[in-house]
Amino acid sequence: MKDLNTKKVIITGAASGIGRATAERFYKEGSTLVLIDMPTEQESELKAMFPERMTYIQANVTSPQGLEAIQAEINSGVDVFINNAGITRDATVHKMTDEQWDQVIAVNLTAVFKLSRMCAVKMKEQKSGVILNAASVVAHYGNFGQANYTSTKAGVIAMTKTMAKELGKDGIRVNAVAPGFIGTPMVRKMPEKVITMMEGKAPLRRLGEPEDIAAAYAFLASEDASFITGTCMNVDGGVVLG
Repeated sequence: MKDLNTKKVIITGAASGIGRATAERFYKEGSTLVLIDMPTEQESELKAMFPERMTYIQANVTSPQGLEAIQAEINSGVDVFINNAGITRDATVHKMTDEQWDQVIAVNLTAVFKLSRMCAVKMKEQKSGVILNAASVVAHYGNFGQANYTSTKAGVIAMTKTMAKELGKDGIRVNAVAPGFIGTPMVRKMPEKVITMMEGKAPLRRLGEPEDIAAAYAFLASEDASFITGTCMNVDGGVVLG
């Protein structure tokens, strides 16, 4: 994907897991990176991994200060923006607090809207750009204890389709990626029986890897996907097939 070597790519939630794997993929493609996350302890590690063409910004995507810092990077130009940051605060409906609901909505849905709006303004000026949003397969069929999380991911898919309709005339493509069960470091620490259960739900009988999601983002950001917009790409080993 030679065209990615000229791109400025901004990634939220980039310090670990899928976000870090995505940063690695775009770095290998030659892109210039702006990585956004909250933990400061990750900064030196990321700078060692990406010794050039990388800027790290410690920012909370729900705070005015964090949004202002990200806005400054967008204003200086953005080719690809990946809304990867997300959180969970799981509880069944009758036990879920307002705080658990509000926190997940703020990060997984409201911040995606606000950051995409910033990108839309800049990309309309440029007459080009790609916005990629992190959805989830649970948006399609729900998930026990995740009324807040599944609602945000379903909302992200609907938002993606709406933005694609609105921004296409300006040369802006908007797509989402819906991961299935992915073997992030956090997931790999789960009990073996839980991992086996997750593997058994997918026809391919394995967990995905963060690199699988990164590959999907790289494809959708590239000119190979120049006629793809408004879609949600499931990267799930077939788990949605039931």
